[in-house]
Amino acid sequence: MDRLLSMRVFERVVAEGSFAAAARALDMSPPVVTRLVADLEEHLRTRLLQRTTRRLSLTEAGQAYLGRVRSILEDIEEADAMTREHSGQLAGQLRVLSPPVLASYVLAPLLSGFRARYPHITLDIEVETFREPPIEDFDITLLGTDASFDADIVARKVIDSEAILVASPAYVQRRCLPQTPQELAQHDCLRLRTPDGKTRSWRMWSAEQPDPVEVEIRPVLQANHTDTLLRATLDGMGITSVSIDLVAASLLRGDLVRVLPPWITGRLAMYAALPSRKFIPQRSKVFLDYLVEQTREQARQAMAACMAHGH
Repeated sequence: MDRLLSMRVFERVVAEGSFAAAARALDMSPPVVTRLVADLEEHLRTRLLQRTTRRLSLTEAGQAYLGRVRSILEDIEEADAMTREHSGQLAGQLRVLSPPVLASYVLAPLLSGFRARYPHITLDIEVETFREPPIEDFDITLLGTDASFDADIVARKVIDSEAILVASPAYVQRRCLPQTPQELAQHDCLRLRTPDGKTRSWRMWSAEQPDPVEVEIRPVLQANHTDTLLRATLDGMGITSVSIDLVAASLLRGDLVRVLPPWITGRLAMYAALPSRKFIPQRSKVFLDYLVEQTREQARQAMAACMAHGH
């Protein structure tokens, strides 16, 4: 029995939730996956998984063994990564977890350029929204937060950002731009639904008005989905508040214009969380460096475009 292979297969079965899914992920046949787990249980003389027609579950022994297996596989991966680094070739798989909005507007536009720079690194990206993301299961987890973020995790700040108001040129041509925050009450506003339930006002700041002010608005659209709001904004439906990082490319192309500069509607930050402070693979480091480099440059260009066009 190849014990290391059996351990990898066991860990993947648990991660995928079924033998069939693990077989697809490992490019193996389901019977081979089943046999390898059975061989491992026979070697250990204990059952690791409870099997029913509907689901798999870990036994108490399986739960304890899984923790050690994952630690061993992580150590092996780190040893392989260090060896590849000494050989001068960056390679291996990089697993990234991202919420949908960051995946669409920040991560996806950078992937082709990263691949061109590091052709031997493969990417496995999971796009999902978690209240408490499983940071330990990924090499890098992207987090969008407000400026007061102070969680007890290992994380590198990618960029500080601001939320600004934007609209499409078609909407501006139809309605003209508001000249003061108070005029937003007469405009069609598109509002992200937040946990506190406040959808009929925006809190705004400016260099001349550092203390926040509450501005009443008339939301013609409320949604808990940023993509929906941005699509409607691009189509000319109204004015919305969004992080400048998400609309940098649209501002540069002229698909959107800034409304009421220099007023902002929030101070934000994006972080890249790491599973531990231990050895960080070089492929994670170069991805983080590339992410920081590209997002900051894009944000700089977007701000320059706003200023150059008076928006």
